Amino acid sequence: IERTKNYFEKNGGVKGTTKSILFYTLILLVLSNLVSYLKRPDIAFTQAPSINATLLSGSQVNLEQYHGKPLMIHFWATWCPTCKVEAPTIDTLAKEYQVITVAVNSGSNAELKAFMNENGYPFPVINDQHSELSKAYHISAFPTTYILDEKGAVSFIDVGFTSNPGLRLRLWGAK
Repeated sequence: IERTKNYFEKNGGVKGTTKSILFYTLILLVLSNLVSYLKRPDIAFTQAPSINATLLSGSQVNLEQYHGKPLMIHFWATWCPTCKVEAPTIDTLAKEYQVITVAVNSGSNAELKAFMNENGYPFPVINDQHSELSKAYHISAFPTTYILDEKGAVSFIDVGFTSNPGLRLRLWGAK
């Protein structure tokens, strides 16, 4: 208790600590956006490349079925630490918005299903074992998230960790 008291006295009390937390949060936000900008895929398309694939659930997925509302296409991998941290956010958003996730180089369908079951993630997943979709979308870092507008045009690309409010704002802006 004495140590905590001394810390607060040295650092301006609760007000000083709050300022420090806000400052470091702002720095983290700026750095995160800088990394996202620098790692962003260099794309020459405005319409998202076609996706005709089978989800782990066995359902067929085609981009045309998602027209009319914004769509988030999230590229991730089971071996990616940042992807694991962001997965609960993706799971939450998939319950409220149109979301397709693409697991890249993450093993067989059985291994990927085991990962999803272990973690309790029911969101829709395409297993991109041979990186065909990730190549079509010019993915070079994970996670990478594409936000498509109601007509299927790319409205935003983000690389790296993005918060729940950040993704919600980008989906809202794609309307």
